[in-house]
Amino acid sequence: MPDVPLLVSHRRLGHRRTLPRAITEWALDSGGFTELQLHGRWQINEKDYVQAVRRYGDEIGNLAWAAPQDWMCEQSILKRTGLTVREHQRRTVRNLVRLRELAPDLPFVPVLQGWTTADYQRCADLYYRAGIDLEAEPLVGVGTVCRRQHKAVVEEIMRAFASRNFSLHGFGIKLGGLSQYAEALSSSDSMSWSRRGRYVPGCGPSHRTESNCLRFALSWYRQIQTTLGSAGLSADGPASEPSARAA
Repeated sequence: MPDVPLLVSHRRLGHRRTLPRAITEWALDSGGFTELQLHGRWQINEKDYVQAVRRYGDEIGNLAWAAPQDWMCEQSILKRTGLTVREHQRRTVRNLVRLRELAPDLPFVPVLQGWTTADYQRCADLYYRAGIDLEAEPLVGVGTVCRRQHKAVVEEIMRAFASRNFSLHGFGIKLGGLSQYAEALSSSDSMSWSRRGRYVPGCGPSHRTESNCLRFALSWYRQIQTTLGSAGLSADGPASEPSARAA
């Protein structure tokens, strides 16, 4: 569907020999949460990631932006890596700087990571010290919010940066979060349609469940737009990290 934006994971594309051509703009997620959850570190280096992103841009086309190899700050991930929030933030900023050095022509976006509002402010300061003006960026991602996206602290974080004129993308923001602070976001994504679809019988013989169904994904997308539209809000994107499945 040419009018539906999509976020697709590097983990879904990286092993494919052939790639589809995009008919609309889409964005690339690095798959960082799964990468760190499984391995406790990034197994792909910056040069190989850049090579992969360049391939997606050339062969798929219409790549609007790409997430860096950021480091999430959920407690489970910190336990897996054995590192601190501050170290995850330092590595997140350092990675973006390195990716842009290697490929200044590719649309890598900064992503803020942290746990408390003060953490995210500190992460923003690290970007400024690295010479990256977040107010001038076309988009700034906000990570480590998916599993707590409806909590008051996340709304506080989003509104704090929106008040500084950041153009924000919220990773993994479901309707509960969007109903609280959608107006603070430029875009968001969610995989809740696919998770819900796991428990819905498939609509045809080729679908055991609806977790991989384009029609189900589009129905969810329209429902989100209708729900938020009635509240004078808007949302972007039917899919999240592991989701070439909605394409």
